[in-house]
Amino acid sequence: MAFNRDQMAEQATKLASVGVFLGTSSWKYAGWMNQLYSRDRYEYRGKFAKARFERNCLSEYAEVFKTVCLDSAYYDFPKRDKLRELGDSVPKDFQFGFKVTDAITLKKFTNLPRFGVRAGKPNEHFLNADLFVSAFLKPCEEIRDQVGVLMFEFSRFHKPDFEHGRDFVAALDTFFTKLPGGWPYAVEMRNQTWLREDYFACLARHSVTHVFNSWSAMPSVMEQMALPNSRTNPKLCAARFLLKPGRSYEEAVETFEPYDKIKEVNPDARMAGKELIAEGKSAPERKTFIYVNNRLEGNALETIAAMLGSG
Repeated sequence: MAFNRDQMAEQATKLASVGVFLGTSSWKYAGWMNQLYSRDRYEYRGKFAKARFERNCLSEYAEVFKTVCLDSAYYDFPKRDKLRELGDSVPKDFQFGFKVTDAITLKKFTNLPRFGVRAGKPNEHFLNADLFVSAFLKPCEEIRDQVGVLMFEFSRFHKPDFEHGRDFVAALDTFFTKLPGGWPYAVEMRNQTWLREDYFACLARHSVTHVFNSWSAMPSVMEQMALPNSRTNPKLCAARFLLKPGRSYEEAVETFEPYDKIKEVNPDARMAGKELIAEGKSAPERKTFIYVNNRLEGNALETIAAMLGSG
């Protein structure tokens, strides 16, 4: 499905006016040049300047879309000056989706080089409400009106982490009890067997949104949408279309780079997106955030256009 920049800008603006925000996961993709981005804006002495592009392309992105998911916040706590810079780069009605920093959501640090001496060790700050408030929420006050959704992504837990799903739910319940109200909290799960009544009930009790997520080890978004009581917050809905269920992140990168075109259509994801858009339009009192990743089909822009039935 072809992506038309002007048509997308018109549709995104119209949908945002009724509370439906469509966007992508991150935005610094040179593969979108001449599709979303104008190459001449980022040239220096006749050559494409990558640093200039990555520094300035959010402003051009925001000429079309009204939201974006800031994946980088998952790796480090946000800084006030950076958030101020982001807020100044976009219109005042633009909404950011944030992945909460993994220092809060990891039970144990994985064996990745970026964790250094902490790799493989328990995380003493797992679900530390005080740390989350001081290191994440306080900086976000800088652009509070532009914070659309704060997503706690919990990577897959194993037996040594929690014996049962109910143990995780109990920890989550205690955590949200300690948090200040008034923020758009959401949870993205990666343990499919834990998508049960007590989990959804816990989120609903705290007005926290379950994020419908397309991920390698999760049921499809359509399947999650069909689960009883999976819409846990009448004021906020969120979905992230990341990977086709059953496909690894590494395989998706190898298959779809440089993300300049659709390489594999995912009809199920497209239909789920269409349904969430329609559902959001019919409930203007609720905000709906839908984020699409390049690694779902190869080009997030065209996937969004297909969900809208445009092009």
